[in-house]
Amino acid sequence: MVKKKGKSPWLVICSILLGVFVGSLTGTTAEIFGVTFVSLYDLIGKLFINSLMLIVVPLVSSSIITGIARIGNDSAFGRLGAKIFGFYIGTSLLAILIGLFFVNLFNPGDSFTSSSTLLSPSAATEMRTDIDIQSHVSVFNVLLQIIPSNIVDAFHGQMLGLIFFSLIFGYALSKIEQQPQSILIGFWQGVFQTMLVMTDLIMRFLPIGVFCLVAKSFANSGLESLRSLALFSLTVVFALSFFLFIALPLLLKVVARVNPLTHFKAMAPALLTAFSTSSSSATLPVTIECVEKRAGVSNRICSLVVPLGTSINMSGSALYECVAAIFIAQVYGIELTLATQFSIVLLSLVTSIGIAGIPSASIVAIIVILKALGLPAEGVGLLFAVDRILDMCRTTVNVFSDSCCAVLVARTEGEKDVLVRTEFELA
Repeated sequence: MVKKKGKSPWLVICSILLGVFVGSLTGTTAEIFGVTFVSLYDLIGKLFINSLMLIVVPLVSSSIITGIARIGNDSAFGRLGAKIFGFYIGTSLLAILIGLFFVNLFNPGDSFTSSSTLLSPSAATEMRTDIDIQSHVSVFNVLLQIIPSNIVDAFHGQMLGLIFFSLIFGYALSKIEQQPQSILIGFWQGVFQTMLVMTDLIMRFLPIGVFCLVAKSFANSGLESLRSLALFSLTVVFALSFFLFIALPLLLKVVARVNPLTHFKAMAPALLTAFSTSSSSATLPVTIECVEKRAGVSNRICSLVVPLGTSINMSGSALYECVAAIFIAQVYGIELTLATQFSIVLLSLVTSIGIAGIPSASIVAIIVILKALGLPAEGVGLLFAVDRILDMCRTTVNVFSDSCCAVLVARTEGEKDVLVRTEFELA
């Protein structure tokens, strides 16, 4: 695994502030040599978005294949697999539904469109029609997309089919003979590590991409959009807080029959690390230590559940993807039907499986969802102004959700020593 040095967020924060100022100053009419500034922002912003889209397919597929292949041949996985995935899917789905409730309750994108819409009424109507005729808005057709008839087409961006194929391929890979298995696993691990390096290279241009995307948004809408972004941020924070402080503790209390407050104390070092690094992968060693040494989960359970959860159980990220996709649709003035919102829920659940545990990885998944719905991918530029702090919050939720799943599995497996301690030091 390529180890990356932590990057200071200050350069990105300065880019955001500069983008707000410059975009509001230039507006849509200022130009240089006959070319408007907003068109330059749009060009560079689209190049940055395209560079992110470039790595989606290999990053997602290699992440899932290596994760499933690594644990699919584990002797303990056969009996525990259904239970582990049940908790993973259940907690992620619960998080997404909570996010869906709050984004429909607050409608953060409406405050944006009420003052300055990004699309004319006729364009909004045309896009709404395009979305309605897409196969993704049909519940049955969405389900049909899960199993593609042509895997080559799936690798062209049909993410549901790609993720399903990767899951099955990873599991089948764990069952073949050792010699070809080691070759293929080595290949996909190499692809995954290469994609992480490419992601790191692309993210070096993040300040430039963020500046242009933010500047374009504020050039079109002015400072009025700050109100909408603030409401969007509050929506995400409220939804994450509800999931973190109410939904997960209820599962611990009712299903695992342990004290949620004791678990919060046990996981404090990991949660602080997750919040500061915005990376569940970087937090993994601390998470394992907290779950095993402080929460009292056995190594047999911890070594299986926590690393796997870091790869495919991203409850906070799934919640954020759902809220962000609906927010962007609201900003563009697109009214989403129940069928379309169901598609967003399903896409958020499935794409969260393939998110790499690195900072801002959810942005890639959101682009995938927007593409699947027929919404402009550059709409993700609206999120960059607030993504950093929200990334810290959702990573904290991801890590705590993984630890809760470990406790739930351990307790349902009959382990009695889980969370018997009541006093913990912070470090």
